[in-house]
Amino acid sequence: VQLVESGGGLVQAGGSLRLSCAAPGFSFDEYSIGWFRQAPGKEREGVACISSRQAGTHYADSAKGRFTISSDNAKNTVYLQMNSLNAEDTAKYYCAAERTAFCEYGLRNWPSYEYWGQGTQVTVSS
Repeated sequence: VQLVESGGGLVQAGGSLRLSCAAPGFSFDEYSIGWFRQAPGKEREGVACISSRQAGTHYADSAKGRFTISSDNAKNTVYLQMNSLNAEDTAKYYCAAERTAFCEYGLRNWPSYEYWGQGTQVTVSS
């Protein structure tokens, strides 16, 4: 089983990016998927998550109103649409999977997520 992120890149402040997390081998009926990020010298932090069976979505305060997480079961892919990006969003973004019906706890406690992708870099120029 693996998670593969894509869609990162360089964008100007105020711009948008859509990240993708391909999750072959993970059933979205059993696994919640989260997006996390880590900037140099900073701790990893949760950004957004979607619970298994699409039971709910949760966002970090920094992402509310700007980011949207969604999933496509047919493609086994989770997306993170990021709008109104600013320099503080610059980080390496990771998707992760946890076998749980409720993703919110893990969003604030990232070690609870069991499986991780390699990450994709997002750089926002001001």
